[in-house]
Amino acid sequence: MDNMKNVTQINFVVIILGVLIGIQFSEANVYTDESILEDARLDTFSIIKKYGYPSEIHRAFADDKYILEMHRIPHSVNNIHQGPRPVVFLMHGLLSSSAEWVMMGPNKGLAYILSEAGYDVWMGNARGNTYSRNHVILGPSSSAFWKFSWHEIGYYDLPAMIDYILKETGVPKIHYIGFSQGTTAFWVMTSTRPEYNDKIIAMQALAPVAFLSNVRSPLVKAIAPFTNSLETIFKILGRNEFLTDGKINDMAGQSYCVEEAITQVLCTNLLFLLCGYNSEQLNSTMVPVIVGHTPAGASTRQIVHFGQIYNSNKFRHFDHGLIGNKMTYGSFKPPTYNLSAISTPIFLHYSDNDWLASPKDVDTLSKEINSVVGKYRVPMAKFNHVDFVFAIDAKKLIYDRMMNIMAQFNT
Repeated sequence: MDNMKNVTQINFVVIILGVLIGIQFSEANVYTDESILEDARLDTFSIIKKYGYPSEIHRAFADDKYILEMHRIPHSVNNIHQGPRPVVFLMHGLLSSSAEWVMMGPNKGLAYILSEAGYDVWMGNARGNTYSRNHVILGPSSSAFWKFSWHEIGYYDLPAMIDYILKETGVPKIHYIGFSQGTTAFWVMTSTRPEYNDKIIAMQALAPVAFLSNVRSPLVKAIAPFTNSLETIFKILGRNEFLTDGKINDMAGQSYCVEEAITQVLCTNLLFLLCGYNSEQLNSTMVPVIVGHTPAGASTRQIVHFGQIYNSNKFRHFDHGLIGNKMTYGSFKPPTYNLSAISTPIFLHYSDNDWLASPKDVDTLSKEINSVVGKYRVPMAKFNHVDFVFAIDAKKLIYDRMMNIMAQFNT
């Protein structure tokens, strides 16, 4: 069954490539720097070690028994900062992992930049992705393992990882940086478990996602109206997992998305179709590394839940249907999240060309959360959703300003 699934996925990719660009595949890459191809293959822990940084693996247990792997850079290469280090926790976006913070390399990846600035850097991994596919009882081959959306990531995963970090480091509070779904999960945690507001120094939201009324991505707009039907189809097909890390990543990262391949244009254009077009800020040399680590897997319910938000124009709990909602929530409709319960100082970082976290939706979010302290637009018209983690000039355009904000809380 697994072999058949892999063959089907690969055949699908082959068909899409052939139809969209009407050309035969180039030969496997022989030009791209081997170091780039190696980074596409290595896991997060090994990438960090490769570039001379101290690298650690930690595991936290969620209350519902999921086992969550975290990666840590406790200090910079030369460890030149003396005294206690402020602790920062980074949470990735949908279909991603802790790798997104380090895959662009030193001086570019946010985890390295924070480490060099004197932070103790922790990177989380949501249940179901490449690094968090374990449970005390269930296995990823069980459909029960995948009965979660980003609600559970916010309600269970984030608190478990944050509590672990607080215990391990001995600090009373930590900084939180979330990207995309990493912000969505934070809204869930701090609205449904408000005691966690007191455990966060300040929250930096990169491309914040909650409301989706003004999504511009044609791909999302085409799929979202069929969300409920897709969930039914997924159940019938027994597909509980969405775009897991695997052979497709390896194939794309090592051959078809390398800089010399004539098929690389498809890899980049699929990113732009989803997130917004900005070729100026995407380093084509690094595309093999990006697709080598992304997608990193998610549950189908995570996708469905975002579709429900788009269709309802409300930031609310997962919709289980009339009967399921009555059994779960005591009402026929899912309740909305009480964003007014959030009291952590919030800083929203957004961009005009973000097709997923539009400025209008970010503005709506800022009016719902009383503790929003600052709202910052990236000063580049074409800056898109994934540019927040992959852009060539991300440090200059976002990270430097963000770290200046964080530094004000460290005094």
